[in-house]
Amino acid sequence: MSGNKQLGAFLRSRRHRLDPAALGLPFARPRRTPGLRREEVADRAGISCEWYIKLEQGREVSASDETLAALARALMLDGVEAAHLHKLAGQRAAPCFVRETVPHTIQAIVRGLAEPAYITGARWDVLCWNGSADDLLRFSDMPESERNILRYMLTSPAARDLFGPSWAEEAQRMIAMFRTTYDQRRSDPLFEDLVLALDAGSMEFRDWWRSYRVATSSSGSKTLQPEGRNGTRFIYATFQANDDPALKLALYTRVD
Repeated sequence: MSGNKQLGAFLRSRRHRLDPAALGLPFARPRRTPGLRREEVADRAGISCEWYIKLEQGREVSASDETLAALARALMLDGVEAAHLHKLAGQRAAPCFVRETVPHTIQAIVRGLAEPAYITGARWDVLCWNGSADDLLRFSDMPESERNILRYMLTSPAARDLFGPSWAEEAQRMIAMFRTTYDQRRSDPLFEDLVLALDAGSMEFRDWWRSYRVATSSSGSKTLQPEGRNGTRFIYATFQANDDPALKLALYTRVD
């Protein structure tokens, strides 16, 4: 790996969240920062402290699967976090992001669906949607340059009204899912621009982003409150397009 700053940031975030007392570590001297010290993580993983420091600094070092598994155990990562650690450690820098184009056939299928449906790209830009999705989420009201699910969720008052009491939980879930994609883009300028815009437009985003939570996409349910109507429960799922795996179709279905 070369200059893997995202890996270093991820390791630090997980080291800082651990409680030394809960792990039975002796109190030796006051701790200037929360969580474990670097040498304590290295000791738990059975690796040298010097080598672990290089990992946190994003230096040009490589790690075997066995070492990464030991770090995952030492940092008490869950399954999603451990998988993210392996991806960060093994990946190469992705090519510069280019906004995707949705094939005409897929556009026609999406627009012909009765229930809310829309297509997003790797950066979560909204690329195509149907009338039902527009009635619900008002994508056509957004400037094209800002037509992005995260921008909508974090900076639009309409999103807070639509999601009601569940807004904060849903926003944090989206940020955690986006984090896994962002980390694999290695400081791509367009991804950085999006994060800076979210940081400037949402106080909540700043705190939730720094918590460094990661998650994977899954199906589920949401209760939304369209303007002038009672709360409506939807079940939803997402699917990747064969034409371009970066394209993701989101489908919503109302539940009586």
